[in-house]
Amino acid sequence: MADIEAPGNRTRAGVRRWIGWLLAVPIIVPLVTPLFNVSTPRLWGFPAFYWLQIAFIVVGSAVTIVVYRTAVVREGE
Repeated sequence: MADIEAPGNRTRAGVRRWIGWLLAVPIIVPLVTPLFNVSTPRLWGFPAFYWLQIAFIVVGSAVTIVVYRTAVVREGE
């Protein structure tokens, strides 16, 4: 019980909670259809819909990696 009440643990839990909210970004952004409900701009001949789907995957992976690494580093402290 003493570990839970330590001031450092309270800060870590707060950081972990806010970092966890970053995971909402790759879920919410693809749901905003006006972002990709267009045919222009084109990238290498592909309409925006197609290359934005790939971009969403890349952004989602990057955010997940950041959240995971932050959680692991915080856990090790």
